[in-house]
Amino acid sequence: MIITRIVLPALAVMAAGAVVALAQGTQTAPATAEPEHIQVQHCLVSFTGKLPGKNISRSQEEARKLAYDILARAKKGEDFDALVKQHTDDQHPGIYGMANKGVSPAAGEYPRQGMVAAFGDVGFKLKVGDVGIADFDEKASPYGYHVIKRVK
Repeated sequence: MIITRIVLPALAVMAAGAVVALAQGTQTAPATAEPEHIQVQHCLVSFTGKLPGKNISRSQEEARKLAYDILARAKKGEDFDALVKQHTDDQHPGIYGMANKGVSPAAGEYPRQGMVAAFGDVGFKLKVGDVGIADFDEKASPYGYHVIKRVK
């Protein structure tokens, strides 16, 4: 019980100090904050009826399996650009710069909210060099599966 009596007041004092520091503007943003600008390369794996102007014959399950195969291969170190060139239903090289919400886009960048939602939701969480996937979702990723690598 003595530990509880000592630790809890100490935590309260620390928390109060953090609130004062934040109010005074002396605390920096948490390390988990998303970056303002990123550049990603992606491989779009679509399926029948989901990509306007393209006649894609694979089923949704075939698209999911291919996307996860590409993801696994990329995570093992396979050349991501070569995977994109071979498999994307978008245009190669599929490299896009994005500015985060509330940030003005730099030259050649797109605003995050101007892209498919899942594209930014995955891309901004990745560290440079990491690969992730945006699963098909009617609202957030309506064109299929996006295998995404953060390049900058």
